[in-house]
Amino acid sequence: MSEHQVLDHVDQYLQLGREYNCSDLHLPTAYPPAWRRFGQLAPIWPDHPPLTPEQTERLARSFLNDEEWNIVETKGDIDFAYANSEGRFRASVVKQRLGYDMVFRIIDTTIRSIEDIGLPLDSILPLTRYQNGLILVTGAVGSGKSTTLAALVDFINRDREDHILTLEDPIEYVFESKGCQVNQREVRTHTESFSKALRGALREDPDVIMVGEMRDLETIQLALTAAETGHLVLGTLHTGNAPRTLDRVLDVFPTDQRDQIRIMVSESLRGILSQQLVPRMDGSGRVLALELLVNTAAVANCIREGKTFMIPGVMQTGKNVGMITMDESLRRLCSQGIISREDALYRAEDKNQMRSYLQS
Repeated sequence: MSEHQVLDHVDQYLQLGREYNCSDLHLPTAYPPAWRRFGQLAPIWPDHPPLTPEQTERLARSFLNDEEWNIVETKGDIDFAYANSEGRFRASVVKQRLGYDMVFRIIDTTIRSIEDIGLPLDSILPLTRYQNGLILVTGAVGSGKSTTLAALVDFINRDREDHILTLEDPIEYVFESKGCQVNQREVRTHTESFSKALRGALREDPDVIMVGEMRDLETIQLALTAAETGHLVLGTLHTGNAPRTLDRVLDVFPTDQRDQIRIMVSESLRGILSQQLVPRMDGSGRVLALELLVNTAAVANCIREGKTFMIPGVMQTGKNVGMITMDESLRRLCSQGIISREDALYRAEDKNQMRSYLQS
């Protein structure tokens, strides 16, 4: 493709990205148009020349309205949900040294069910039927947290007759009220911040609150308070496994509050789903590797006593309630021939133990 064949509008690239089953689309200055397919970032066309600053500016202006463009020019970046005839996208536009960069997360507007994602139904459904408490979905960026959270909210929407309130940045999946009344609020569009929206949520008579991201002390504190006061709270964190998630929640609080917070978490936590998306060995896409912690009496005791390092051992003995560690999930996928031995080892928490397993 020659330089004069650069597409005129962002929507044309997004159509390509959706057509070829990509998760993200990149339009950066000084690099060819690129996409992320099955976890791998690569140029869309190998022979495409790098985009020039003039071309990326023209592409940015092709889909930003005047207000959004002014935000980019004055603040240097903008993140928002973008919708066109192809569907919904999470858009990020930033100014950098060489020009403008645009990244789009392609949202599958069809909400996938718990079964479609590959979540263990028998273990997950009891968590969604609690009237109060905290459920956390964790993992790195791009690990499918939003998809899992949407599947959980959609199941609750069909399974219960309650009021669901979602707080998101931005709104990705759009829920239609089914058994439940569903209200969705977007940070910066409908409210200033997650914490302000959460504080307001407690006066809106919700039964279920979904928090798109628990980023700071105030948001985490309010989420715990909501979970304690009769609400089922679902949230996400960028942590890799259950012990690190608990450490992250506890460490955000001042030292003199941690004993009290450990008690709150031990009583309100319902479960933690930690996940990765691992490339399939046959190259057909990615598969979910899932760690599941269910808050049993033994887990609660570890949290209260500040002994989160003992939780993996407790999880090994908690298989009867559906608990599974990330390494066990990776071993299963490897033994079934779904993922490669190299990926299982690379993504394992205990690499020595995984290496011994693979060599046996």
